[in-house]
Amino acid sequence: MQFRIAAYGEVRDEKGRLLLTRRQRSGREAGPWHLPGGLIDHGEPPKRAAARLVKEHTGYDVTIAEPREAVAVARRGTHTNAIIYAAAAVGEPDPGFDGDTAEWVEPTRAAAESHSPFVSACLRLADDRLAGRVDKTPTELRPVPPAKAKKGRRRRGQRFGAYGVVSDHDGRILLARISDGYPGAGTWHLPGGGVDFGESPRAAVFREIYEETGQDARVGDLLNVTSFRHRRAIGPEGYPLDWHGVRAIYSATVPDPSAAQVVEAAGGSTSESRWFAADALADLPLSAAVEDALEVVDLEKLAAT
Repeated sequence: MQFRIAAYGEVRDEKGRLLLTRRQRSGREAGPWHLPGGLIDHGEPPKRAAARLVKEHTGYDVTIAEPREAVAVARRGTHTNAIIYAAAAVGEPDPGFDGDTAEWVEPTRAAAESHSPFVSACLRLADDRLAGRVDKTPTELRPVPPAKAKKGRRRRGQRFGAYGVVSDHDGRILLARISDGYPGAGTWHLPGGGVDFGESPRAAVFREIYEETGQDARVGDLLNVTSFRHRRAIGPEGYPLDWHGVRAIYSATVPDPSAAQVVEAAGGSTSESRWFAADALADLPLSAAVEDALEVVDLEKLAAT
């Protein structure tokens, strides 16, 4: 099984039309509409990748705004996690552009004609091609670190995870502690983890919150997407990796909270979990993911929702 990470731009004009691409097939009708974007390079921040890829596919320079949604497509043994960013075109396309046909398309037309599942995500259309369940088949469902690398190169790994900034009605925040032997061991982390094959990011964060804390959460909005690169990460595998991680961070609430407890199998990445008052976080050893989340999240406002 293969796992990939992609970034796309939801580019709209003042009339609400979408900037889409499609290939013209010689002697045949045009192919389906595609959202401009594609696979991110190793170590490349997804937001930067979205701007690069939109330019490559449409000829337009764009400004990239907030992430709209994170979705996934799984087929033929390949699972692609994709971040869709709001974007706006700047000026006119590059006059020397020579690529796919790009066109501003009315949403109703795009919905009526053949289109990719990522276009469906932008149009908020139901699409069976978008992943939304966990495949329970007892096979290897998660990306694993590579065991080999080309001579003279460090092994590379890339991982997409979904995490929750989880609160209850009393304003408490739910955190999970990273087990010994894992990067960041001993720090308090956002509940969450890797997206399984055939699973949507939203389904993944719901599952991970339960496995790491025993809580049934309501997953809300996508708050942010962050990325990091650790060129010599050493985890339980015991050898250094050039590791590139991308995190989709969601808001989540627990309507009926209980004492937090780890329910996943022993030996996992979480040693314990606990509810904390928001004002207690400053005194805790926090992971980089929590620090990133606190920069964009108003905890008091989150708890109020």
